[in-house]
Amino acid sequence: MNTPQATTLITGASQGIGRALAIEFAQTGNNLFLISRDKSALDELCRKLSDQHGIIAHSLDIDLASKDGRRKIAPALNDANMFVENLVNNAGIGLCAPFAEQSQAELDHLINLNLSALTELSRAFLPQMLERNKGGILNIASLGGLLPGPYQAAYYASKAYVVSLTEALAQETASSSVRISVVIPGPVDTGFHRKMNAGNALYLRLFPVLSAERVARSAMRGYNWRRTVIAPGLFNTLSWLTLPLIPHWLSNPVMAWLLRPRAGRNTG
Repeated sequence: MNTPQATTLITGASQGIGRALAIEFAQTGNNLFLISRDKSALDELCRKLSDQHGIIAHSLDIDLASKDGRRKIAPALNDANMFVENLVNNAGIGLCAPFAEQSQAELDHLINLNLSALTELSRAFLPQMLERNKGGILNIASLGGLLPGPYQAAYYASKAYVVSLTEALAQETASSSVRISVVIPGPVDTGFHRKMNAGNALYLRLFPVLSAERVARSAMRGYNWRRTVIAPGLFNTLSWLTLPLIPHWLSNPVMAWLLRPRAGRNTG
């Protein structure tokens, strides 16, 4: 039997930051196992990166928010004769509206994708990484994980969980060679904000919006340097350093003003 090949598993890999990270990992010779719901986009990306960089790339189109979907990952890896050396938890969704107006189905979907899938995959693959004393986990969170976000309350809370979990796991595994990192970008030009009906919010007009490619390059650099928290760009770095110092009685009304849904063209 052939020896299993190391691979980098990336969720939400068909577009945005996930796609940009797939390109970054491929450029450094990593095999890829890409997951999203868009089979055609995944297959095209796998072919492109295999041809350009001589790597092995597999795709799996599943709904990560579903437990049944997540159960398909281990058998698919086994069929591909691969084991996960690097795990990139990128898949996630946002919600923008007063919390009381959001449906339970919407909230359940966010929790299942942003929290449950990330937690389950991390727990599944981290023990193997520690046993090999190699590899790591790269989580994609947000600056929103550093403070409450009125009108995006569940999304901001989910990213706070990701930041907290990552920092705790990094400390637990500090004596090993396994890397545990979290990326906290601000607004990114991926269509993410438009999809959650926040494309006309003030924060997109007032703060710098980075490209997915720039975020991915910064994420790779920080991950390779074994940084636990990676803040892409000067604005995000300064925000990471200063936001925890601002009391919530002051930041909460400011964030509500910035995040409140507004009438107009949804372009973010």
